[in-house]
Amino acid sequence: MTAVSDAPPWTRRVGVFDLETTGVDVETDRIVSAHVGLLDGDGREIVSKTWLVDPGVDIPEGATAIHGITTEHARRNGRPSVLAVTEIIAALRALLTQGVPVVAYNASYDFSLLAHEARRCGIVPLLDPQPIIDPLVIDKAYDRYRPGKRTLAVVAALYAVTLDAAHDASADAVAAGRIAQALARQFALPERLTDLHTRQIGWARSQAASLTEYFIRVGRLDPEERLDGSWPVRSPRVQGDSQSR
Repeated sequence: MTAVSDAPPWTRRVGVFDLETTGVDVETDRIVSAHVGLLDGDGREIVSKTWLVDPGVDIPEGATAIHGITTEHARRNGRPSVLAVTEIIAALRALLTQGVPVVAYNASYDFSLLAHEARRCGIVPLLDPQPIIDPLVIDKAYDRYRPGKRTLAVVAALYAVTLDAAHDASADAVAAGRIAQALARQFALPERLTDLHTRQIGWARSQAASLTEYFIRVGRLDPEERLDGSWPVRSPRVQGDSQSR
Protein backbone atom coordinates (compact mmCIF):
# COMPACT_ATOMS: atom_id res chain seq x y z
CA MET A 1 0.00 0.00 0.00
CA THR A 2 1.19 3.48 -0.84
CA ALA A 3 0.00 6.25 1.48
CA VAL A 4 -1.23 9.55 0.07
CA SER A 5 0.19 12.76 1.47
CA ASP A 6 -2.96 14.72 2.22
CA ALA A 7 -6.31 13.52 3.52
CA PRO A 8 -9.53 15.08 2.15
CA PRO A 9 -10.97 18.04 4.08
CA TRP A 10 -13.96 15.99 5.27
CA THR A 11 -11.70 14.02 7.61
CA ARG A 12 -11.48 17.04 9.93
CA ARG A 13 -15.03 16.50 11.23
CA VAL A 14 -16.45 13.00 11.10
CA GLY A 15 -19.64 11.73 12.70
CA VAL A 16 -19.71 8.16 14.03
CA PHE A 17 -22.60 5.74 14.60
CA ASP A 18 -22.99 2.19 15.87
CA LEU A 19 -25.71 -0.09 17.23
CA GLU A 20 -25.68 -3.16 19.45
CA THR A 21 -28.79 -5.27 18.99
CA THR A 22 -30.77 -8.37 19.91
CA GLY A 23 -29.63 -10.18 16.76
CA VAL A 24 -28.65 -9.80 13.10
CA ASP A 25 -32.02 -9.66 11.32
CA VAL A 26 -32.43 -6.02 10.31
CA GLU A 27 -36.22 -6.31 10.06
CA THR A 28 -37.10 -8.06 13.31
CA ASP A 29 -34.26 -7.49 15.77
CA ARG A 30 -34.12 -4.53 18.13
CA ILE A 31 -31.69 -1.90 19.33
CA VAL A 32 -30.11 -2.53 22.74
CA SER A 33 -27.53 0.26 22.73
CA ALA A 34 -26.43 3.01 20.36
CA HIS A 35 -23.75 5.64 20.03
CA VAL A 36 -23.54 8.81 17.95
CA GLY A 37 -20.47 11.03 18.19
CA LEU A 38 -18.23 13.50 16.41
CA LEU A 39 -14.48 13.16 15.84
CA ASP A 40 -12.01 15.92 15.08
CA GLY A 41 -9.26 15.60 12.50
CA ASP A 42 -6.99 13.78 14.97
CA GLY A 43 -9.64 11.18 15.77
CA ARG A 44 -10.50 12.65 19.17
CA GLU A 45 -14.18 12.39 20.08
CA ILE A 46 -15.39 15.90 20.85
CA VAL A 47 -19.14 15.23 21.05
CA SER A 48 -20.77 11.97 22.11
CA LYS A 49 -24.07 10.44 23.15
CA THR A 50 -24.70 6.83 24.14
CA TRP A 51 -28.10 5.20 24.64
CA LEU A 52 -29.00 2.09 26.61
CA VAL A 53 -32.33 0.89 25.23
CA ASP A 54 -35.05 -1.35 26.59
CA PRO A 55 -35.90 -3.24 23.39
CA GLY A 56 -39.26 -4.40 24.71
CA VAL A 57 -38.33 -8.04 24.08
CA ASP A 58 -35.99 -10.53 25.71
CA ILE A 59 -32.36 -10.19 24.69
CA PRO A 60 -31.13 -13.64 23.58
CA GLU A 61 -28.25 -15.12 25.55
CA GLY A 62 -26.15 -15.25 22.39
CA ALA A 63 -26.52 -11.49 21.91
CA THR A 64 -25.75 -10.82 25.58
CA ALA A 65 -22.59 -12.92 25.24
CA ILE A 66 -21.44 -10.52 22.51
CA HIS A 67 -22.28 -7.08 23.93
CA GLY A 68 -22.75 -7.90 27.62
CA ILE A 69 -26.21 -6.34 28.04
CA THR A 70 -28.83 -8.54 29.72
CA THR A 71 -32.60 -8.29 29.46
CA GLU A 72 -32.83 -7.37 33.14
CA HIS A 73 -30.25 -4.59 32.86
CA ALA A 74 -31.89 -3.12 29.77
CA ARG A 75 -35.36 -3.19 31.34
CA ARG A 76 -34.13 -1.62 34.55
CA ASN A 77 -31.92 1.09 33.08
CA GLY A 78 -32.74 1.49 29.39
CA ARG A 79 -34.84 4.13 27.69
CA PRO A 80 -38.02 2.98 25.96
CA SER A 81 -37.41 2.23 22.30
CA VAL A 82 -39.65 4.98 20.99
CA LEU A 83 -37.77 7.66 22.93
CA ALA A 84 -34.32 6.29 22.15
CA VAL A 85 -35.01 5.83 18.43
CA THR A 86 -36.42 9.37 18.21
CA GLU A 87 -33.27 10.77 19.82
CA ILE A 88 -30.87 8.62 17.76
CA ILE A 89 -32.46 9.70 14.49
CA ALA A 90 -32.50 13.33 15.61
CA ALA A 91 -28.77 13.16 16.45
CA LEU A 92 -27.93 11.64 13.08
CA ARG A 93 -30.11 14.14 11.20
CA ALA A 94 -28.38 17.01 13.01
CA LEU A 95 -24.98 15.84 11.76
CA LEU A 96 -26.13 15.12 8.21
CA THR A 97 -27.99 18.42 7.93
CA GLN A 98 -24.71 20.19 8.72
CA GLY A 99 -22.99 18.25 5.95
CA VAL A 100 -20.96 16.18 8.42
CA PRO A 101 -20.39 12.65 7.08
CA VAL A 102 -21.48 9.83 9.38
CA VAL A 103 -19.23 6.79 9.55
CA ALA A 104 -20.75 3.38 10.27
CA TYR A 105 -18.94 0.08 9.80
CA ASN A 106 -21.16 -2.17 7.67
CA ALA A 107 -23.49 0.82 7.42
CA SER A 108 -26.30 -1.01 5.65
CA TYR A 109 -26.81 -3.14 8.76
CA ASP A 110 -27.08 -0.28 11.26
CA PHE A 111 -29.08 2.10 9.08
CA SER A 112 -31.45 -0.64 7.89
CA LEU A 113 -32.17 -1.89 11.38
CA LEU A 114 -32.67 1.69 12.58
CA ALA A 115 -35.14 2.31 9.74
CA HIS A 116 -37.21 -0.73 10.73
CA GLU A 117 -37.15 0.31 14.39
CA ALA A 118 -38.37 3.76 13.36
CA ARG A 119 -41.32 2.27 11.47
CA ARG A 120 -42.27 0.11 14.46
CA CYS A 121 -42.20 3.21 16.66
CA GLY A 122 -44.19 5.37 14.22
CA ILE A 123 -41.17 7.63 13.53
CA VAL A 124 -40.14 8.93 10.12
CA PRO A 125 -37.08 6.81 9.21
CA LEU A 126 -33.83 7.88 7.58
CA LEU A 127 -34.52 6.32 4.19
CA ASP A 128 -31.68 7.89 2.21
CA PRO A 129 -29.14 9.23 4.70
CA GLN A 130 -26.13 10.94 3.19
CA PRO A 131 -23.25 11.54 3.24
CA ILE A 132 -22.39 8.18 4.80
CA ILE A 133 -18.93 6.61 4.97
CA ASP A 134 -18.60 2.84 5.34
CA PRO A 135 -15.02 1.68 6.04
CA LEU A 136 -16.00 -1.92 5.28
CA VAL A 137 -17.14 -1.05 1.75
CA ILE A 138 -14.15 1.23 1.15
CA ASP A 139 -11.60 -1.27 2.46
CA LYS A 140 -13.03 -3.98 0.19
CA ALA A 141 -12.94 -1.62 -2.79
CA TYR A 142 -9.33 -0.48 -2.34
CA ASP A 143 -7.81 -3.73 -1.04
CA ARG A 144 -10.05 -6.20 -2.81
CA TYR A 145 -7.84 -9.27 -2.86
CA ARG A 146 -6.55 -9.20 0.71
CA PRO A 147 -7.28 -12.59 2.29
CA GLY A 148 -8.83 -13.06 5.70
CA LYS A 149 -11.72 -11.66 7.66
CA ARG A 150 -12.97 -8.07 7.44
CA THR A 151 -14.45 -7.72 10.91
CA LEU A 152 -14.11 -4.37 12.63
CA ALA A 153 -11.47 -5.74 14.99
CA VAL A 154 -9.36 -7.19 12.16
CA VAL A 155 -9.54 -4.05 10.01
CA ALA A 156 -8.87 -1.79 12.99
CA ALA A 157 -5.67 -3.70 13.71
CA LEU A 158 -4.64 -3.51 10.04
CA TYR A 159 -4.88 0.30 10.06
CA ALA A 160 -3.32 0.66 13.54
CA VAL A 161 -6.57 1.79 15.17
CA THR A 162 -7.05 0.84 18.81
CA LEU A 163 -10.22 -1.11 19.66
CA ASP A 164 -10.14 -1.99 23.34
CA ALA A 165 -13.80 -2.93 23.84
CA ALA A 166 -15.20 -4.59 20.73
CA HIS A 167 -19.01 -4.77 20.59
CA ASP A 168 -19.40 -1.76 22.82
CA ALA A 169 -21.35 0.75 20.70
CA SER A 170 -19.15 3.68 21.72
CA ALA A 171 -15.84 1.88 21.16
CA ASP A 172 -16.98 0.41 17.84
CA ALA A 173 -18.30 3.74 16.54
CA VAL A 174 -15.12 5.64 17.39
CA ALA A 175 -12.90 2.92 15.95
CA ALA A 176 -14.89 2.97 12.70
CA GLY A 177 -14.45 6.73 12.44
CA ARG A 178 -10.71 6.45 12.96
CA ILE A 179 -10.49 3.69 10.36
CA ALA A 180 -12.27 5.97 7.88
CA GLN A 181 -9.70 8.68 8.57
CA ALA A 182 -6.88 6.15 8.20
CA LEU A 183 -8.31 4.96 4.87
CA ALA A 184 -8.40 8.57 3.67
CA ARG A 185 -4.72 8.95 4.55
CA GLN A 186 -3.81 5.62 2.95
CA PHE A 187 -5.72 5.88 -0.32
CA ALA A 188 -6.74 8.63 -2.70
CA LEU A 189 -10.38 8.80 -1.60
CA PRO A 190 -12.64 11.37 -3.30
CA GLU A 191 -12.46 14.83 -1.78
CA ARG A 192 -16.13 15.52 -2.44
CA LEU A 193 -18.44 13.66 -0.07
CA THR A 194 -21.14 13.37 -2.74
CA ASP A 195 -18.67 11.54 -4.97
CA LEU A 196 -17.56 9.22 -2.18
CA HIS A 197 -21.16 8.45 -1.19
CA THR A 198 -22.13 7.66 -4.79
CA ARG A 199 -19.12 5.44 -5.36
CA GLN A 200 -19.91 3.43 -2.24
CA ILE A 201 -23.38 2.70 -3.62
CA GLY A 202 -21.76 1.11 -6.66
CA TRP A 203 -19.06 -0.66 -4.68
CA ALA A 204 -21.58 -2.16 -2.27
CA ARG A 205 -23.69 -3.45 -5.16
CA SER A 206 -20.66 -5.02 -6.85
CA GLN A 207 -19.40 -6.55 -3.61
CA ALA A 208 -22.80 -8.12 -2.91
CA ALA A 209 -22.90 -9.59 -6.43
CA SER A 210 -19.41 -11.05 -6.02
CA LEU A 211 -20.25 -12.52 -2.62
CA THR A 212 -23.49 -13.95 -4.03
CA GLU A 213 -21.52 -15.79 -6.71
CA TYR A 214 -19.14 -17.18 -4.09
CA PHE A 215 -21.94 -18.32 -1.76
CA ILE A 216 -23.72 -20.07 -4.63
CA ARG A 217 -20.46 -21.77 -5.60
CA VAL A 218 -19.84 -23.11 -2.07
CA GLY A 219 -23.49 -24.03 -1.48
CA ARG A 220 -24.45 -21.33 1.05
CA LEU A 221 -27.05 -19.87 -1.31
CA ASP A 222 -29.36 -21.45 -3.87
CA PRO A 223 -28.71 -20.39 -7.48
CA GLU A 224 -31.84 -18.23 -7.57
CA GLU A 225 -31.00 -16.37 -4.35
CA ARG A 226 -29.23 -13.00 -4.25
CA LEU A 227 -27.66 -10.92 -1.49
CA ASP A 228 -29.02 -7.39 -1.29
CA GLY A 229 -26.40 -4.85 -2.34
CA SER A 230 -28.47 -1.75 -1.67
CA TRP A 231 -26.63 0.77 0.49
CA PRO A 232 -26.74 2.46 2.98
CA VAL A 233 -30.32 1.23 3.63
CA ARG A 234 -31.27 -2.24 2.47
CA SER A 235 -34.43 -3.20 0.68
CA PRO A 236 -37.25 -4.70 2.82
CA ARG A 237 -37.32 -8.43 3.63
CA VAL A 238 -33.54 -8.84 3.59
CA GLN A 239 -31.79 -10.57 6.46
CA GLY A 240 -29.03 -8.91 8.48
CA ASP A 241 -25.45 -9.71 7.58
CA SER A 242 -23.41 -10.60 10.62
CA GLN A 243 -20.16 -11.48 8.86
CA SER A 244 -18.53 -8.11 9.52
CA ARG A 245 -20.06 -7.24 12.87
